Amino acid sequence: MKRALISDIHGNLEALTAVLADIKSIPVDEIYCLGDVIGYGPNPCECLDLVMQHCQATILGNHDQAALFDPDGFNPMALQAIYWTRDQLDNGPGSAQQINSRWDFLGELPRLVDQGEYRFVHGSPRDPTNEYVFPEDIFNQRKMEVLFAKLEYVCFMGHTHLPGVFTTECEFVSPDECDNVYQLGASKAMVNVGSVGQPRDEDNRACYAILDTDAKTVTYRRVDYDRDVTANKVYAIAELSNALGDRLKHGR
Repeated sequence: MKRALISDIHGNLEALTAVLADIKSIPVDEIYCLGDVIGYGPNPCECLDLVMQHCQATILGNHDQAALFDPDGFNPMALQAIYWTRDQLDNGPGSAQQINSRWDFLGELPRLVDQGEYRFVHGSPRDPTNEYVFPEDIFNQRKMEVLFAKLEYVCFMGHTHLPGVFTTECEFVSPDECDNVYQLGASKAMVNVGSVGQPRDEDNRACYAILDTDAKTVTYRRVDYDRDVTANKVYAIAELSNALGDRLKHGR
């Protein structure tokens, strides 16, 4: 079984389209989306439509949740973007049926999915939607112990937009450090799959991962796309901060 794991699309249609084309070239058996389909980016409706069409499972992200309820803990830039996103979801594009189906899809998203020994969340094993697990958290041994205690084996997540693997030895292994292929062993692990639509690890290419459950490997893939097209869309929307377009170019 090969499963593509995508996360943090954030309304970036160009990045998502490029990643879906890359996935098709592999190919895989299933695609899981680990949340934040929307928020920040200029094409929330189109990205939702593609995820609804192609993904076998989708997890609720904190930006997806914020579109449904009152945003919690959002900075002013993110808050303004989510209010604009809500307006887009309410007013098209598409028919009334399409608009309703997008809202229904968001409203029915689970906070986590368990598939045997594998868990899929947006945030963390402790708080599937909102908790961040950053690379520097390896120095917080108590936090790591609590998070790993929640797991049977491996948890896959997004949220920070920083790809890499957390081990029970309080190590963080970046994709570069494992030559983009991490071999899962007998020990537990937490795997951040990176971000499709807004990478923050100073690599501006879209990032996602392939889980091979037979070989027990996680393979990171980077996909280039025309980020200038996405950035220019952001610049043309008054309600979206220009910084949201700028960061796509720099990958941070």
